[in-house]
Amino acid sequence: MRIFYLMKKEIIEILRQKQMIFMIVVSPIFQLILFGYIATTDVKNLPVEIINISNSKYAVEIINRIKSSPLFVVKKVSSRYDNPVKNMKEGKIRAAILFRNPFDKKRNPLGFPEIEILMDGVDSNSSLIAAGYFNGIISNYLTEIMEKKGVKTPIRSKSLIRYNPELKSINYMGPAIVAMLLTVIAIFLTSSSLVREKEQQTIDTLMISRLSPIEIYLGKALPMLLIGILEMFMGVVFVVLWFRIPMKGNMFELLFASMIYLTAILSIALLISTFTKTQQESMFFAWFSMITFILLSGLYTPIENIPIGLRWITYINPLQYLMKIIREIFLKGNGMEFFYKDLLVLFAMGAITLTISLSIFKRSVSK
Repeated sequence: MRIFYLMKKEIIEILRQKQMIFMIVVSPIFQLILFGYIATTDVKNLPVEIINISNSKYAVEIINRIKSSPLFVVKKVSSRYDNPVKNMKEGKIRAAILFRNPFDKKRNPLGFPEIEILMDGVDSNSSLIAAGYFNGIISNYLTEIMEKKGVKTPIRSKSLIRYNPELKSINYMGPAIVAMLLTVIAIFLTSSSLVREKEQQTIDTLMISRLSPIEIYLGKALPMLLIGILEMFMGVVFVVLWFRIPMKGNMFELLFASMIYLTAILSIALLISTFTKTQQESMFFAWFSMITFILLSGLYTPIENIPIGLRWITYINPLQYLMKIIREIFLKGNGMEFFYKDLLVLFAMGAITLTISLSIFKRSVSK
């Protein structure tokens, strides 16, 4: 029962600080909205210039299809050649499409125009996606024309997209942003808990009480665990209702996975709080850890893109396991049987880190 009094003290101390309530309740919702609309890889409203110096009716029909696409904004359609590289260099356009008459009409009896696509490669990811859309529009049109003329293509591929058929990046990024914000709040709040007692010189009061070191640790961690579970629930409900992201899996399995994850991340935060002496110092280590976890979690780039020689670092990053689990639950509807190994790894991380942290804490107390 003694541990509950320390938990009560921690909760009262959090509720007493208005800025802390803002950080726990309002800030995550605001950041979810902000990141949800900004952290997207979708190509929309790409400014395009079209130069048509051909006499082909096919060029006009392809241009109309590009104009009707919501992905592109056609800034200019010209019938004479002017250098589009200048406009691209000035940032007025991101792509240019040039239609011209074929040089060898004997090999092109149907009179299809030659098409050249110029892309601004500064943002390589968007350029590759946009070029793929351009080629898709053109190839689909040419296939339709050939079939109308009775010429069937011998091979035609058909892609079937599973789990995210509309290829909306928010469906992939939304759940991951919830996991990221859970990490930020948990690690920042917990890493300063013991340090705050040191600065306020109340750590000695805790040590001369009947509380054992493990009870002090649990009294500091359990309120943050409850807050973390509440944050995860709020975040999931918000992304489902606001961004209309379908959740195909089980909410209780996600909350259970979040609880296992929080044991690992809170153990790391308590370790930071144990060996640091000031809140400023603990904030620095918490910030450094948080950035490292996020960059190596697969939030923005796939884990497979990391060089093999450095990929081992991701295996000791608890956030990358939660990223994988939350995306599997949201998009694939996977159950515990698909990610129980990840939960075991998270549990082992939490147990090892908590043991090390508790050992350091006991040693510092005995001095």
